[in-house]
Amino acid sequence: MTAAALSSDFRLKRSLRARVALAALAAYVVYASMQMEVSAERLLTGLHNAARFFGRMFPPNFERWELLLKGMTESLEIAILASALGIALALPVGLAAARNLMPAWATWPARLIIVACRSFHPVIVAIVFVKAVGFGALAGILALTVASIGFIGKLFTEAVEEISDKQVEAIRATGAPFASVLAFGVLPQVFSRFIGFATYQLDSNLRNSTMVGIVGAGGVGGTLFAAFQRFDYDFVCAILIAIISVIMAGEIVATGVRRVFVDGATLGELFRRGARVPRERKLEQDD
Repeated sequence: MTAAALSSDFRLKRSLRARVALAALAAYVVYASMQMEVSAERLLTGLHNAARFFGRMFPPNFERWELLLKGMTESLEIAILASALGIALALPVGLAAARNLMPAWATWPARLIIVACRSFHPVIVAIVFVKAVGFGALAGILALTVASIGFIGKLFTEAVEEISDKQVEAIRATGAPFASVLAFGVLPQVFSRFIGFATYQLDSNLRNSTMVGIVGAGGVGGTLFAAFQRFDYDFVCAILIAIISVIMAGEIVATGVRRVFVDGATLGELFRRGARVPRERKLEQDD
């Protein structure tokens, strides 16, 4: 059999497998939809109810702005404190879990901690801490700290395991202690990625801090839940607009932090639209 015939036979088999896989996926989607009682009638009813709901949300009501401001301030404080504490704890856990730096007796317990922290949604963890320490912001801070350890720890571990071993071995060859190996061989290679992880986690905690309040863990989530219970949908709209505004502001701050720490931008360049770090300065930093 010629090479062309073998190639044609391989493409035919691959195409057949792909069609069988797509048919199986389509059959499962239909089966799952039937089991979940998904129907066009329910979707149409849902669209009608959603139209009425959104009609009652507008215009938004900002008359109780003091209550809204108090909840948003508490959510922001929860997010910042949880991010700072979670990142500080995730650093040693992530380093201990890296197989290219640590022995197996250290990596397995560290990985177990990361998996345990990532296993549950922050709302579930918040319920546990509400039962443990009571209602309030402390439960929210602890819940989001656990989530931060799981997320940052996993990504930081993967980043450390992907570094170049040449730089690490060169520093080890000088007889430098382990702390110097980390400071000069490991952290410079993962610093930019770590800044990205940290800013994303802060953004994630800003969003999650509004969710944990629904179960009594502080923040604007409790205010939002109470507004839903009172059918104050115009106030609900005001809260949602405030949450979106805070998330957008957090994204702007995160972009600025990345430009300062990763690109080496100055404060003046941050406020100049479209400003970039000069190429000469980048080359100097790389040297």
